[in-house]
Amino acid sequence: MSIRLYLSNSQENDMRLGSGIRHALAIAVACLAVLPAAAQTYPSKPVRIIVPYSPGGGIDIVARLMAQKLTEQIGGPFVVENRPGAAGVLGAELLARAAPDGYTLLASATEFAINPALRPKLPYDPLKDFSHISQLANVQFILASHPSVPITNVKQLVALAKARPGQLTYGSSGTGGGPHLAGELFQSLAGIRWVHVPFKGAAPASLAVMSGEIDFAFGATIGLLGQVRNGKLRAVAVTGLKRFAELPEVPTVAESGVPDYSATGWYGFYAPGATSPELVRRLYTEATRALGDPDVKEKLTRSGNEYVMSSPEEFTAFLRAEIAKWTKVVREANVRID
Repeated sequence: MSIRLYLSNSQENDMRLGSGIRHALAIAVACLAVLPAAAQTYPSKPVRIIVPYSPGGGIDIVARLMAQKLTEQIGGPFVVENRPGAAGVLGAELLARAAPDGYTLLASATEFAINPALRPKLPYDPLKDFSHISQLANVQFILASHPSVPITNVKQLVALAKARPGQLTYGSSGTGGGPHLAGELFQSLAGIRWVHVPFKGAAPASLAVMSGEIDFAFGATIGLLGQVRNGKLRAVAVTGLKRFAELPEVPTVAESGVPDYSATGWYGFYAPGATSPELVRRLYTEATRALGDPDVKEKLTRSGNEYVMSSPEEFTAFLRAEIAKWTKVVREANVRID
C-alpha cells in the first residue's frame, strides 16, 4: 500500500514538473515569436540623424541622400537635424546621451577623430560612448596654389619652401579642421616650414588663394574643382592614396615625393554606445544598401565623395587609427584652439 502511494505521488510530481516545463517552453516560444515582429516594426516613429554642422556641407549632403533612401527602404521617416557647434562636439554629445533605441543617430565628419586631441575635456569618449556603424565615404583634399607661385608639383614646392623657410603661406577652412591638419602633416613629412592662415570656412580660404593673399590652400575636392578647371587655381596634388577621378591628371602627394603621406576627409555613421549589436548591424546593412544605390553613388561622386561603407568592426579599427594619427600630428605641430 505504501509503495503504491509513493509511486502515485511520484507520478503526480512528474506530471506537475512536466506541466511546468511545458508552460515555460510555451512562454519562451511566444517571446521568440514576438522578437522578429518587434524588429520588423522599427522604426515606429521618426528617426533623427544629427548632423553636427550647418546645412549644405559635405556631410550634410551625404546624410540627406542616405536619409531619403532609408525612408524609402524601411518605410519610416529618417530626418536630418542640423546641430552645429564646436566642430561637431555639440551634436556628438547629444548622441552620446541619447537612448540606445535606434531613434537618434549621428552622421559626422573627420573632426570626430581630431577633437580628442584638440579638446582633452570632451564630454564623451569617442570609442566607448558610441556604436560605430560605418564609414560612409571619403573626400579628398586638393593642395592648390595661386598660378603666380613658381611651382607646378610637390617636389618644386618642397624645394621652394626649403629655400624660403617660414615664408610660404597656406590657408584652410579653420584651425583644427581636416584641411589644416593635412597641411601640418605635409609640413612634418616633407621637412618644411610654412605658415598656416586659418579662415572662417572653405569659401574665404579659396577666395584668399585665388586673390594671391596666400600662396596655397588645402580644400575639399568639390570645393576647389571649379576654380582648378577654369584656371584660377593650380592643382599641385591631391591628398589621398589614389588619384581623384575628376582630375585624373593630378598626382597624389604620396606619388609626388612624400611617400607616407595620406590625409583625407571622411564621414562616419554612429549610434549611442549601448545600442544592440543586432540593430547596429541592421543599420549598417540598410545604409550600405541606401548609399550603394546606383543613382545615389553617382550623386556622391559628383559631389566629390568616394563610397566606402566599411563594416562596424572595420570602422572601429579605422577610427582608432585616425585618432592616433591626428593626435600625433596635433602634438607635433602644437596645434591649439581658442
